[in-house]
Amino acid sequence: MTGEAVVHIVDDDEGLRQSLAFLLESVGIQALTYPDAPAFLAEFDPDEPAVVIVDVRMPGMSGFQLQEELTARGYPAPVVFCSAHGDIPMSVRALTRGAVDFLEKPYEPQRILEVVQRQQQHACRRFARDAARRAVQQRLRQLTQREREVLRLVVEGVSSQMAANRLGTSVKTIDVHRARIKAKTGAESLGALVHDILTHRVTV
Repeated sequence: MTGEAVVHIVDDDEGLRQSLAFLLESVGIQALTYPDAPAFLAEFDPDEPAVVIVDVRMPGMSGFQLQEELTARGYPAPVVFCSAHGDIPMSVRALTRGAVDFLEKPYEPQRILEVVQRQQQHACRRFARDAARRAVQQRLRQLTQREREVLRLVVEGVSSQMAANRLGTSVKTIDVHRARIKAKTGAESLGALVHDILTHRVTV
């Protein structure tokens, strides 16, 4: 996740779409263009760090509907909305639903370059955090239901004796589960695993 983020431009106005791509590429920013939301959803790489610039009003799926779909998929890219007919309620709606900026068309070149370059940096950090979170989730998928129950108690800071009492088993059995959790997840220690879970806000 160390390279610069690509910029996805989703806009049904071909002229504006291509002119923006040309502007970005003139300063070394990779830009990919799409005529509508379905084309973007069919072609984009969800694991590649990216910034999405999307028009609000498009035939078929609108920019807001695309934003909702990306949110539902857990896609971490910063979303920048643009519109030739922007107003305050529209921009408030976009920002309250997670967009990072709202720009009016026609673009002011220096303004959009500043926005994109700033969001590229945020995108790389977002995707790195998302990859780390998914890596922790993958490690936890190795656990049985009972091991997850024990791990939840470990995260709460519950001792082996208290965990045994809560789960109606012996301390020895709890300690066996703890050892298996450590081995299956490849953790240096249960403390390190708990740190990863809390840092990346992973549900056990």
